[in-house]
Amino acid sequence: MAEKQLDDLFLDTLKDIYYAERQILKALPKMAKAATSDELKASFEQHRAETEVHVERLEKVFELLGKAPRGKTCDAILGIIEEGKDIMDEFKGTQALDAGLVSAAQAVEHYEMARYGTLATWAKQLGHTEALELFLATLKEEEATDEKLTKLAKTAVNLKAAA
Repeated sequence: MAEKQLDDLFLDTLKDIYYAERQILKALPKMAKAATSDELKASFEQHRAETEVHVERLEKVFELLGKAPRGKTCDAILGIIEEGKDIMDEFKGTQALDAGLVSAAQAVEHYEMARYGTLATWAKQLGHTEALELFLATLKEEEATDEKLTKLAKTAVNLKAAA
């Protein structure tokens, strides 16, 4: 068996985040529906539109590599999404629900930021300049979403949950 190289790991991780983004697309409408804060609902809806673009960018990277877009089951994102579902079930109808939803959404964002940061580093190392630009654009958007969620938590939903 041939020894695995960085480009193999790069493709494997690309498949992982592609699967993850597609799962996130399914989860965001449920989170938006569960949210009680109009601002949080809007944030989830906006991020769903951004996530569609993220999927398109990933498909472009597959195309650049001459590969068909294919996901690989990402147990990490499945676990994070399951935790979000648990929060929606356990805290439904409570003041703490939105704070829990923000927490769950930030767990997703932090996973994505880790993956896109890694892929950007590897793309640079492997000379995939166009892929690097796509990863950095997505990483910037994920960071902005995380910052928005932090602000929303600190200025509204955590205060409501603690009242």
